[in-house]
Amino acid sequence: MRFIKRWFLLGCLLLVCACKAKAQQFRTHAVTPGETLESVAQKYQVTAEDLLRFNKELQVGTALRPNTILVIPNSGTQTISAPVNQKVATDTTDLEKPIGFQSHRVRKKETLYSISRRYEISEERLKRYNPDLYSQSLQKGMMLRIPRYAPGSEPDLEVGETELVSYKVQPRETRWSIAHKFKITVDSLEKLNPELPENTSYLAAGQELILPKVAGTDIMLEAPTLYTSFTVPPKQTLYSLSREYGISREEILKLNPEIAELGGLKEGMVLRLPEKKAPEIPESEYVYYEVRPKQTQYSLTRQLGIGYADLLAANPEIATGLQAGMVLRIPRDKTTDLEVKNDLVLEPFSLRDSINIQNTPRVLVLLPFRLDRLDLSDGEGTQKRIQQNNALQYSLGLYSGFLIALDSIAELGLSVEVKTLDTQLSTEQVKRLIQGIDLGAYNAILGPLSPESVREVASQASDLNVPVLAPLPIAEKIPFENLFYSFTPEEMLRKHMIQYVKEQVKDQKILVISDQKNQDAEMQILEAFPSASLIELRQEEKNISLNRDVLIRQLSQEAENWIFVETDDFKIASSVSSILNSAKSDSTQIRMLTTHRNKAFENEVISVPHLSNLNFTFPSVTREASTAAFTARYRRRFGGDPDRYAVRGFDLGMDMLLRLAYDLDLYAVADQIGEVVYSGNKFNYWKESASGYYNTASYILMYEDLQIKELKEP
Repeated sequence: MRFIKRWFLLGCLLLVCACKAKAQQFRTHAVTPGETLESVAQKYQVTAEDLLRFNKELQVGTALRPNTILVIPNSGTQTISAPVNQKVATDTTDLEKPIGFQSHRVRKKETLYSISRRYEISEERLKRYNPDLYSQSLQKGMMLRIPRYAPGSEPDLEVGETELVSYKVQPRETRWSIAHKFKITVDSLEKLNPELPENTSYLAAGQELILPKVAGTDIMLEAPTLYTSFTVPPKQTLYSLSREYGISREEILKLNPEIAELGGLKEGMVLRLPEKKAPEIPESEYVYYEVRPKQTQYSLTRQLGIGYADLLAANPEIATGLQAGMVLRIPRDKTTDLEVKNDLVLEPFSLRDSINIQNTPRVLVLLPFRLDRLDLSDGEGTQKRIQQNNALQYSLGLYSGFLIALDSIAELGLSVEVKTLDTQLSTEQVKRLIQGIDLGAYNAILGPLSPESVREVASQASDLNVPVLAPLPIAEKIPFENLFYSFTPEEMLRKHMIQYVKEQVKDQKILVISDQKNQDAEMQILEAFPSASLIELRQEEKNISLNRDVLIRQLSQEAENWIFVETDDFKIASSVSSILNSAKSDSTQIRMLTTHRNKAFENEVISVPHLSNLNFTFPSVTREASTAAFTARYRRRFGGDPDRYAVRGFDLGMDMLLRLAYDLDLYAVADQIGEVVYSGNKFNYWKESASGYYNTASYILMYEDLQIKELKEP
């Protein structure tokens, strides 16, 4: 049974519990001379109390003024129903006997609702066979009896009748938020739209879905306009009144014909005007949060960092008290310190503390060890060949770190089945290997390295819904939704850096130096900082360099100069950094930045003291390993310090294995878990259209005192 994605479940608390919806209809009536409240009520077969309820400005015993527009509720109701051959998830209280039971131990963070959805039974049915749940809340470690039913018997699902409508997905909407809006479960949404892929929660803006119509959304069934009394103050005009109440002057005159009869507005007049409505805030301005068991007003406001008045304004229903399972709206501008993913406030928790040791992940590792070309009996020759082969260095480093991750996972009590194969850095070899393997038996595939081989494996594993993790950067978008790009793409690094600078900049002067190959980066920087200045590079014989005199004229003496340098040429990087370093002084402050620290900035000709003096700042996928425990474990096993490839292998392996230990469905985990930080890497996967999951996490690093340090973001 496929586990339902938890982030979807956090708000879908309302089931489709009715096939027919009753809706009140209304009409209007213009009062004629001599009519009374009672005569109008009798005419429309309603009570005088009904009229008073929908016409608040009327007073008992007061004569009706001619031409007054009254709201008249219909005396009957209208039933809306349209049969559809769709299964919609509903609850039921039928007492069909189960054929047996299975046990379930409650895990950390599980709720009664999530367990009921996991086993596709109702909460009431779950309580019926676990009567302790009627008197106490769900606790970690509880053993529950889960009823099982005969195949084909679905006691908590029934065919219903409801009217369906087509709905176009809006930007930033998710399956969960749409299900919440239409008051159905995500299960119901997916049953109504079977074409939705199972291995992702992604929805594209503009995508059309079939959904049950929410009762009362017809124009005929819209709530009526309610009216109130208004006493005209001194100097009030029709123009100011129309702006205040949001209606035209003609509408005011129609509702109050005495204005024209008396020659205009008069101080003290009592007018009939529509009730003011508070302006509606778009749903895009909110994120959502599910109330946890035992949460109080005090603990909730402290956790969310929001005042109770703001919380109450967005959620009037909490005035009667908080209940576990409530889905609250949180103004987006109040969530700057919260981690939000897919418009849902994430609960802070550690993957290490949330693993299920009953899971036994099965992982396939595909890396080019080139065993066909290595003579392991020739130690010196093997070492030389490894040093000359970048792919081999990466593979061995990556795999050595992955082995340390396996050791660490074993200490947590988790068993992992791993099969490792040598791809020989050949796509043809990859094809031969996977033809003889049941890929569907694995929960994840790590590797291979080359984009061509990754494409081949992702293609073969796609139909089997098996996720593939690419260890190396892949510039192209491979059109398979089961592919995880573990290396944050260059474009995302650039956006991260620009956003960081926008949050930091105050009165600094922004300048840009870029070569012809980096015009896209230049345009993005200028778009983010419209007041930024360009410094042109000049061609000198075969070299491109920076004119120091031109630079000096553009530098500010009053404000710090933040200079973006965008190039892939190490000669330009070296020359520009040297000139900037020489131009920096006590009176001229310069900081050098880039949106992409490529190999040009890592070349040995680049002066590290210059970069340090300029506080060179850049985005990065990795940082130097920060955990001594990993380094010590690596030394014990391999007799040396780990290189950056080994650090990457350890972090990538730990992240993948901990996610599988939490839930064997990597897609579900990616949707419900935010950023996770390890020794030298961090991961936060987001679904992008039909191209799979992208790691969007990165660091902002800076040279200082000949060291590279991580900058804390606001």
